[in-house]
Amino acid sequence: ILLEGFMEVTQIRNATLKLNYGGKTFLIDPMLSKKGELPSFAPPIAPMPMSGNTAKNPLVELPMSVNEILKGVDAVIVTHLHADHWDLAAIQTIDKNITLFSQNENDEKKLREQGFKNVFILGENIKFGEITMTYVEGQHGSTPELLEISGKSCGVIFQNKNEKTLYLSGDTVWFSGVEKALKQHKPEVVIINAGNNQFVEGGPLIMGADDVLKVHKTLPEAQLMATHMEAVNHAYLTRKELKKFAIKHNFYEKLNIPEDGETLKY
Repeated sequence: ILLEGFMEVTQIRNATLKLNYGGKTFLIDPMLSKKGELPSFAPPIAPMPMSGNTAKNPLVELPMSVNEILKGVDAVIVTHLHADHWDLAAIQTIDKNITLFSQNENDEKKLREQGFKNVFILGENIKFGEITMTYVEGQHGSTPELLEISGKSCGVIFQNKNEKTLYLSGDTVWFSGVEKALKQHKPEVVIINAGNNQFVEGGPLIMGADDVLKVHKTLPEAQLMATHMEAVNHAYLTRKELKKFAIKHNFYEKLNIPEDGETLKY
């Protein structure tokens, strides 16, 4: 039962989330592979808290069956096509007729080539039912070299008259575009990809603890949720470390760090 005015977010694994919002159910960035089914991603910095350098991905199993994950889903959002957000298992399992939202024409083309028929590009004020979604540019890396390798990524603003405004950051480091989105849309809930994922060189690919604090300082009243943690071999920040950091910097009461399989209500 979807309660009006209460968004529900289920942390599935890594950046894979199930979001009940405005009367619709979204599956976000599905990585549906079994544990160890994907190769190790490029060598991360060492020592790794989770896995060492060469563990195969994902590091952990799904917390529920794929059937349970897909049950009741109205639309899928793929913020970008990296394998830890959109893998072969997702491509093979998800209904090719489902409504699917992508970040740009390039991703839309690839998704259609994979057989998906109802692919739409996120932009300004895209309507889905009674929900308005707005594309937010991401910056998936800290240097021009990393950005060249990682390519484009995006976040999404969700708005509905009965719900709190939600900002899903997607794979991005802290940069002016994130700050602008926070100040412009003033989301009451922010989901942050916060694993501080890194390779041997080049700095972070997504936000870490210091960046989560920057989000908090920009919007002190917003409820924050950390995702994209402890599931792939280049994830560098653990849940325990982020909790300790948030307590030290006096914002833990504004931060949720859900375990895989946990559902939060806002």
